[in-house]
Amino acid sequence: EVQLEESGGGSVETGGSLRLACAAPASTGLSKCMAWFRQAPGSEREAVAVIDFDGSTNYGDSVKGRFTISKDNTKTTLTLQMNALKPEDSAMYYCAGDRWGCTLINGRPSLVQTDYSYWGQGTQVTVSS
Repeated sequence: EVQLEESGGGSVETGGSLRLACAAPASTGLSKCMAWFRQAPGSEREAVAVIDFDGSTNYGDSVKGRFTISKDNTKTTLTLQMNALKPEDSAMYYCAGDRWGCTLINGRPSLVQTDYSYWGQGTQVTVSS
């Protein structure tokens, strides 16, 4: 089994930045497919960004140009750099991993995949107006 742990959440004003991290055990590393999800109170969970084993990425329309998903060189940490934050970005953010490569739609990692094998406990992001 793989344990994932998120960190880096906090409270910022509109336009601010946060960097979230998701750590995987060094013994196993990150899964082939890794993603960031978020869920606001009263809302459905939505995929924010996904990265495949070969580095291919995809982003939700609402965060394109503002968020960046990446892996470190040791393949043990997943990062989500969030810039130009808006109040609507406020949510609990979760990282997820799957032992398989990401599902592809139109040649890109899918944002609708939900059957990830591993999930973290989440880190809260609050953006004030």
